[in-house]
Amino acid sequence: MEAGSSVSLSRETRFGLKACKYVSPTAVQREVLPHALGGRDVLCAAKTGSGKTLAFVIPVLEKLTAENWSARTDGIGALILTPTRELALQIFEEFRKVGKKHRFSVGLLIGGSGRKVLEEEKTRAGNLNILIATPGRLLQHMDETPYFDCGSMKILVLDEADRILDMGFRASLDAILENLPRGGTGDGRQTLLFSATQTKSVSDLARLNLSNPEYISIHADATVPTPVKLQQAFVECHCAQKLSVLWGFIKTHLKAKVLVFFSTCKQARFVSEAFSKLRPGVPLRCLHGHMKQMKRVAVYDYFSKTKEIVLFATDVASRGLDFPDVDWVIQFDCPDDIPTYIHRVGRTARYLSGGRSLMLLLPSEKPGMVANLAERKIPIKEIKINPQKHQDITQAMVALLAKWPELKDFAQSGLTSYVKSVFLSPSKDVFDVKKMDLRELSHSYGLANPPKLRFLKKAGISLGSSGLGEGGPGEKPGLAERPGRDDASHDDIGGFGGPSDESEESDDEDLLIVKRREIPEAELPDTKGVTSSKKKLKIRDGGLGKGKKIVFDDDGQATTPFERFAAPDDDKGEEDDGEGQGYRDAQERFNAARNRLKEGDVEDKKRVMELRKEKKREAKRKRREASGTAVESGPTLFQEAGEGYSEGESEEELEEGRESKKLALPTSLEDQEALALKLLNS
Repeated sequence: MEAGSSVSLSRETRFGLKACKYVSPTAVQREVLPHALGGRDVLCAAKTGSGKTLAFVIPVLEKLTAENWSARTDGIGALILTPTRELALQIFEEFRKVGKKHRFSVGLLIGGSGRKVLEEEKTRAGNLNILIATPGRLLQHMDETPYFDCGSMKILVLDEADRILDMGFRASLDAILENLPRGGTGDGRQTLLFSATQTKSVSDLARLNLSNPEYISIHADATVPTPVKLQQAFVECHCAQKLSVLWGFIKTHLKAKVLVFFSTCKQARFVSEAFSKLRPGVPLRCLHGHMKQMKRVAVYDYFSKTKEIVLFATDVASRGLDFPDVDWVIQFDCPDDIPTYIHRVGRTARYLSGGRSLMLLLPSEKPGMVANLAERKIPIKEIKINPQKHQDITQAMVALLAKWPELKDFAQSGLTSYVKSVFLSPSKDVFDVKKMDLRELSHSYGLANPPKLRFLKKAGISLGSSGLGEGGPGEKPGLAERPGRDDASHDDIGGFGGPSDESEESDDEDLLIVKRREIPEAELPDTKGVTSSKKKLKIRDGGLGKGKKIVFDDDGQATTPFERFAAPDDDKGEEDDGEGQGYRDAQERFNAARNRLKEGDVEDKKRVMELRKEKKREAKRKRREASGTAVESGPTLFQEAGEGYSEGESEEELEEGRESKKLALPTSLEDQEALALKLLNS
């Protein structure tokens, strides 16, 4: 059956569908198109990979065609909102292919670019017919761009509607809806909502002013909410084994296309950087929300076109993205809820294809997560790690951080962000930060000791020996606890409110108090003085002492490199439990090496001095041989310029040279007369 045989479509749309080789509609398209083309509001919930994008692309094109929408004068006629930039780019490509014969203009407003691109968008956004945008960028244009008017818009589409309607986009969506025509009237705005996990909240739907919406759930009667050809499994492992398990999986699936999900951007960045330097033998890429837009697009395109690759990503890649031929989806961190799990595993087993998923669960996460999956009738089985394929990379990570010091910051920030995500997770039946062994987890990341976690201290969580809390013995005072800082500064660092009333009164009093007495210039004592020649010589000979290297820790405190190494770590509040032995051994080796260098330095100086003396004597000997002996040439009144002096000679050598150069003056009267006569004759 040809696409569009059950509904009436325009000639341009049929041409685009045929060019894209869309032969028959999917189940979701067969259910949605009659209602959407009839002008009714639709709420559609369907499994991932079921063809929801085309189910709203066709109605948008047909709606504007039926309205005889002018591409030049009518302005914005359709608006599609998506939660992520990559999904917006994917929808744009679908419009470009299917609507290639239509005369409508389609544009992207997704942010992530510089000011120059924003100014270019402002000149064109109001003239586009179909806008695909993220909520933040669209609201920015509504506030800043002149003549940006959506008052005549005919159709609004929310892709991944449950994500857009939640708390993360609530404020932006409410502000956007105020600038759009109201729905629910005969000539008003038509609204289409699509997602794999649709909302039925009355309050959410009331915000959109839907008019008798048609709720279409294609797989409501299905036994499972995930794709049928998706094989799902989980493995239980300790938090310190997760990186090793992931590494072993990658090494045993070098010919597969793998998508790995992390909870935080910093965690994905660290694992990507670390594994890239370990060289697993397969291309590695990273995709998260903190990357620049051009880099994100490049990674998205490369992963889509490559068959053997591993992509480390956050949930920015879990919504709506259609990556072709993904073999495996690995959930490195347990998802926050079941909808997130469904969207993650939905990146594989698209439409009629098969796929596999694997989730790594901690022992504390296993009971709650398995129970939640069973409640939603999601089939998943537990598998065991093959000990023959398991490879512990803990020592490799330690060596990696030693070789690449910049990775230490990535490891600390990634670990902190992961623990914070567990701490802030609303699913307390699954996540329990108190059951995490942070010391072993830090060691698996290559860190000697856990980082500070101030948010746990503020929450009153102190786990003692596990290292999660702060304030333990031997901890260095932080910036807010340093001596000399007043309470007002401490409150400002904490970020709780502004200055107190007491500080304001103190500021007022300071205006009336003379804080220091100005001393006239004449009263200042003259401290310049004159430096004696002996003091100058002492300074020249090294009287200033040896230089001392000073470094500053993260709290701004001055210390020496060895003092910094002596502490457990800058970001650890741990008691010295024997790990300081390494510092003491290093200090002893350093002292021994310094003593050897001093002894060798004395010997080297003696050897150089002897060489200089020998060179000087050889030069004198050659000059005597060239000019004859000193006795035959008679006495001389003047020495040659520079003779007898060399750089670096000691005072004893200079005195010896002076004595050797003195003239042998005559002592008797006869000798003096003979000398005078000789001088007169010469």
